[in-house]
Amino acid sequence: MTLNCNGKLINLGEPVVIGVINLTKDSFYSGSRLQNDNALIEKCKQMIQEGAQFIELGAQSTRPGSLRVSARDEVEVLLPAIQVILASIPGALLSIDTYHSEVAIQTIAAGAAMINDISSGEMDPAMIAAVATLSVPYVCMHMRGEPQNMQQHAGQGNIAEEVLSYFIEKKQECKNAGIKDLILDPGFGFGKNIHENFVLLQSLSLLKMLNCPVMAGLSRKSTIYKTLNTTPENALNGTTVLNTIALSNGAHILRVHDVKEAVETIQLWQAYSKTKTPRL
Repeated sequence: MTLNCNGKLINLGEPVVIGVINLTKDSFYSGSRLQNDNALIEKCKQMIQEGAQFIELGAQSTRPGSLRVSARDEVEVLLPAIQVILASIPGALLSIDTYHSEVAIQTIAAGAAMINDISSGEMDPAMIAAVATLSVPYVCMHMRGEPQNMQQHAGQGNIAEEVLSYFIEKKQECKNAGIKDLILDPGFGFGKNIHENFVLLQSLSLLKMLNCPVMAGLSRKSTIYKTLNTTPENALNGTTVLNTIALSNGAHILRVHDVKEAVETIQLWQAYSKTKTPRL
């Protein structure tokens, strides 16, 4: 599998890492919040040096209970950040976390290379058509409801069957619109309870039948820190464990706050997977 990112082909024959940077004070994990140019540039350089293939920028929180931020407010934050990063790190591949089509259009024009939409076009019906005209990879995520009310929908129905059926339809919709590079994200934590998140992780390999790259966004989420009775700040070890399981079940992309540890997870998982057991 490959992704065409502004003319640069990214090979997904081996798993890759997306490093997350939040340009908002409302992110659930304090370690991903950056709000000055020097810190932003240094964090991007660090993530790329550690092995991140993409840097993802978000200008609003999508944690449970968060409120919508307008497209105008997102653009005012994202465009200067893109300009600063690309001026210091030419060629950096930037993914933009947004569900606004206007934000997608303006950020790609500014030099970003991919759009990650938590709503898969549900929160802005113009998004899928817009991404098709932009000719960039598009991350479709499964979410029940919207961030401000999504946890009210948790525990309803067979989550594995629901996610698979959703992506079968969404893939066809994106194909019909003209999107060529589609990435599927099952949306861990977005309208799912802890039990459903573990079921979804166990069932991740079902998405292989759709022949699209699969992204796992488990980093420091509540399924980890609530199960371990800890905090997001102390959920790195648990993140590594679940990322390993995700890789074993077919994930092509890990979306993380901690790039070095995710890259090492991939390296060890690959070494393990390629090891041939001698006959006894």
